[in-house]
Amino acid sequence: MAGTSKKKSGVRRRGVGRPRGGDADVRAKLVDAAILEFTRVGIQAASLRAIAAAAGVTPAMLHYYFGDKRQLTLAVIEERLLPALAPVRALVERAGSGPADLAAAFVNGMGDVVAAHPWLPSLWVREVLCEGGALRDALFEHAIPRVPQMLAQGFAAAQAHGRLGPGLDPRLMVVSLVGLTLFPAAGAPIWRRMFAAKDLDAAALRKHTLALLDHGMGAHRPGPRKGRRKSP
Repeated sequence: MAGTSKKKSGVRRRGVGRPRGGDADVRAKLVDAAILEFTRVGIQAASLRAIAAAAGVTPAMLHYYFGDKRQLTLAVIEERLLPALAPVRALVERAGSGPADLAAAFVNGMGDVVAAHPWLPSLWVREVLCEGGALRDALFEHAIPRVPQMLAQGFAAAQAHGRLGPGLDPRLMVVSLVGLTLFPAAGAPIWRRMFAAKDLDAAALRKHTLALLDHGMGAHRPGPRKGRRKSP
């Protein structure tokens, strides 16, 4: 209708001569290539040219979709990292109130996530735990996504009802769970080589972690042997 003004859209307009078919596929390839490059050399050192080459496109095409590394990094967080962690939150929310249930939900959830996204542990260690990591502030802004707080509150409630040892700190329980899941996965190339342990796969690691949490080391200090004389 003549004279009718067109509504403005927040969607970025495609320029003349830009490809219209397969946009989603190209964009997804660029995000996946960025994850691998970020994991390999770190976000700060990652080259946009190398990411474009790994995705099979030109650097100009990468700039067309994302503009710069900051926008590409945000896409990695919003489209890969946070969705990858979402199932862990769902499992924790559905877990029972017992500390063993909460711990098992987190361990199983992280095990599934690492199996589906092998890049996660190394990227987490490099860009979240290390000082100056490019993802640390971004993840705190997205509430990480509240899984640590949910676990700590659950452990605190269990402790108040006598279902968790009094010598344990509910917050450090969460730290311990992260240490038992992400760290061993990130260090797998090292400890598998150290112990020639090619037989220890992700399933074995998960089974070991759950057994450790459920039963500890399963040993008790031996008491004095019968018939043994006490020292004067």
